[in-house]
Amino acid sequence: MTNIDPAAPVLVTGGSGYVASWIVRYLLEDGRTVRATVRDPKKAKGLEHLHALAEAHPDRLTLHRSELLEPGSYTEAMAGCELVIHTASPFLLGKVKDPDKQLIRPAVDGTRNVLASVNDTESVKRVVLTSSVVAIYGDSIDMRGKDRFTEDDWNTTSTAKHQEYAYSKTVAEREAWDLQAAQDRWDLVTIHPGLVLGPALTKVSKSGSMATMDHFTDFTLATGAPAMELGVVDVRDVARAHIAAGFTPTAHGRYITNSESMSMLQIGKALRAKFGYRPSFPLFEAPKAMIKLAAPVAGLTRKYVELNVGYPLRFDNSRTVTELGIDFRPARDSVVEHFQQMIDDGMVRG
Repeated sequence: MTNIDPAAPVLVTGGSGYVASWIVRYLLEDGRTVRATVRDPKKAKGLEHLHALAEAHPDRLTLHRSELLEPGSYTEAMAGCELVIHTASPFLLGKVKDPDKQLIRPAVDGTRNVLASVNDTESVKRVVLTSSVVAIYGDSIDMRGKDRFTEDDWNTTSTAKHQEYAYSKTVAEREAWDLQAAQDRWDLVTIHPGLVLGPALTKVSKSGSMATMDHFTDFTLATGAPAMELGVVDVRDVARAHIAAGFTPTAHGRYITNSESMSMLQIGKALRAKFGYRPSFPLFEAPKAMIKLAAPVAGLTRKYVELNVGYPLRFDNSRTVTELGIDFRPARDSVVEHFQQMIDDGMVRG
């Protein structure tokens, strides 16, 4: 059992990120003092929402410079904190040419750097780490023989040459658990969301979830969606799960943080029910053979299509509901709110 002093500052790494921004906001609204790390606190654009939160909550939010791959860069901001919520992770747009150099090593080294600062900071009692469902499973076919994935499952099928991002998240989390096991002062809790949707507090946040929603605007699904399911969760619920994991004394281990599974076609149907017919919204599921044929054009491998299209995907979120007290929003509501913000921000025609 770990009790965190509610008066002690909380460190949130990657504080300007999609999920982290909501964590910062909710912590402040809960009356906490927050230290948020960013790459450049003096950056002209992209931090406006954090500055606004600082003004709305005087003397309770400060921004601190840090670099994920710079050893020791978190130590100063961490001083005096009992809880560290580590959301910062490598993010890449476009094709990854060298997975080991661009994804895997940065993910592992970044985890090591943050946790090295934790080891050097006597006040820290707990670390809450943003992991992912891709550290639970590699491909949908991995669910064969089970009803759903649980926190006991680990991704054992991704490699540096297949599902590289999933592999990077898996090895980074394993490294975190190894580092935690090597000492007995601080404990570790990991949060495992899937496709995170819902409103962002800033237009400049980047995430794979946002890239997924772009497929419903760029006509790549106009000729049919792949018969593929995704675990969907609202960004606000993910943020609340991190905070609950930090301040619930009995929280421990891994927590799957998904509301429910939705297929690509179901997402399209939810969008069509709210926004009407758009040619970019899929009306049916395309045959797997057609998806496999077009995979390279869409930036997918045929192996990925073979192992993920046509298989169900289910997750057991009961620990998150019962132990962290998270009442998940319906996934369809998050889909609709996400797309509405894309319209409001001028990313999509209204």
